[in-house]
Amino acid sequence: MKATRLGAAGLATALLGALVAATPAGAAPADAAPDPATTTCVTDPAAPKRQFRAMWIASVTNIDWPSKGSQAAPDRIAAQQAEYRELLDLAERLNHNAVVVQVRPTADAFWPSPYEPWSEYLTGVRGEDPGWDPLAFLVDEAHRRDLEFHAWFNPYRVSMPAPGGAGADLDLLAPGHPAREHPDWTFAYPPAGVAGSRLYYNPGIPEVREFVQTAMLDAVRRYDIDAVHFDDYFYPYPSGTHQVPDDATFAQYHRGFTDKADWRRDNINLLIQEMGTRIKAVKPWVKFGVSPFGIWRNASVDPLGSDTTGSQSYDIISADTRKWIKQEWIDYVVPQLYWYIGQYPAADYARLVPWWAEQVRGTRVQLYIGQADYKSGDPAYGSYWMNPRELSDHLTLNRSHPEVLGNVHFSAVQVRANRLGATDIYAAEHYSRPALVPTMPHLPAKRLLAPVVTAGERNAEGVRLRWLHPAGGVGPFGTATSYAVYRLDGTSASAGCALADATYLVGTVRATPGADQSWLDTTAAPGKRYTYFVTALDRGVNESPASPPRFVR
Repeated sequence: MKATRLGAAGLATALLGALVAATPAGAAPADAAPDPATTTCVTDPAAPKRQFRAMWIASVTNIDWPSKGSQAAPDRIAAQQAEYRELLDLAERLNHNAVVVQVRPTADAFWPSPYEPWSEYLTGVRGEDPGWDPLAFLVDEAHRRDLEFHAWFNPYRVSMPAPGGAGADLDLLAPGHPAREHPDWTFAYPPAGVAGSRLYYNPGIPEVREFVQTAMLDAVRRYDIDAVHFDDYFYPYPSGTHQVPDDATFAQYHRGFTDKADWRRDNINLLIQEMGTRIKAVKPWVKFGVSPFGIWRNASVDPLGSDTTGSQSYDIISADTRKWIKQEWIDYVVPQLYWYIGQYPAADYARLVPWWAEQVRGTRVQLYIGQADYKSGDPAYGSYWMNPRELSDHLTLNRSHPEVLGNVHFSAVQVRANRLGATDIYAAEHYSRPALVPTMPHLPAKRLLAPVVTAGERNAEGVRLRWLHPAGGVGPFGTATSYAVYRLDGTSASAGCALADATYLVGTVRATPGADQSWLDTTAAPGKRYTYFVTALDRGVNESPASPPRFVR
């Protein structure tokens, strides 16, 4: 009988019976991971129990997915689905626990949006229906592998550059595109006809800010995403001496500001603050993260800034990322620290990591670092990036700063390229064990009961574990989103400190509603004795007490 069909009393009886069967005489029930306040456990810094690990999967101009090759395939849908699964295979091999997938690259959509046209990067034609719902597939496939899905949106970019400066031509947008219906919402930058010109929604127009939020929130409402993710494109990056053409907008919507630069920053501040509030109003558990350019301000200009001399996002793209952290308008920040460790005066990785760590310290905002896998092994970026250990050294340096809770790698095809074997090196030295996503205590959590492993059976493929767990909510307890499986050599009646890091974490598995839970340990050695513990994880990856031990011979 499936656990979900049991009544409360029957479930309790089944769990008690399983507990007796699984625990030898005289053994105490296993504990959860030790409470750090009362227990001191020695942990392995190379095997953190919690660490955010992901790669960006960029769709704009078909950087990562879907590829242009799949667009031309007669069986395009199958080809694109196979490509995506291959990238998830890569994520699994690297012990990642999330993917950050671009689903709104240029004021378009990877889902049937009532607000914006289908993305051209799905079919090669702007506005063309691809014949399926890519976002539903993207989320479902990630969750099947227990990977968090962070939906990556670009708020204001409407088009990309085209030959001859035609990227700013409204007539080239999909029929019915909101920008064609509201040309006054847009501006071209650089000016139309100039190489590199593209269209942007004007961040200074209140109706625009409202519209882009509503368009993005449609995906939050309709799909089971885990987070909303913005990159670093707000106001456009400067191009030569060209100025953003928003004098008239400033005159009309200045809101009392007399300095245009301050007004522009406030426009972006409003976007971030409002978007965060609206996400939580729709789904309180959905996270909101931003990946900004790696320099906020230089200390030579602002004493609060970093020891750098490079471009400042506060000034050039109107992004006051430090304020977003201090005001806690976001849940996590991923600064793009795409520089090497060394004497590079503009931006040294070793100087920037401690600066960002200081900014999040004392806040609830989590810090992950954006890593430049695309530079590794490319001589165009200089000799430092010809060092196959450069990226691994970045992750080693991060350990010195406890505020750094993970990394996101740009981008998927570059991670897969593994130039100089750099991916293999950092994966072996830093991602050798699985890891759970860091919890966010300010987000909703569920008190979960411990699972009880009812079977541990050897077969030709390994060890198949099965367990029972309360489903549908029992008293104050909720249902699990996923489970973590720990394996110890030999027999042990208590987990003790074994759950304090990921040394014994062998995998996680998504919960299967309406079915018995199970997992196959394909790495179990034949004939070797093991003790297994299983914990339940809620939507925020908060962990239950551990199950009673299950011994397998």
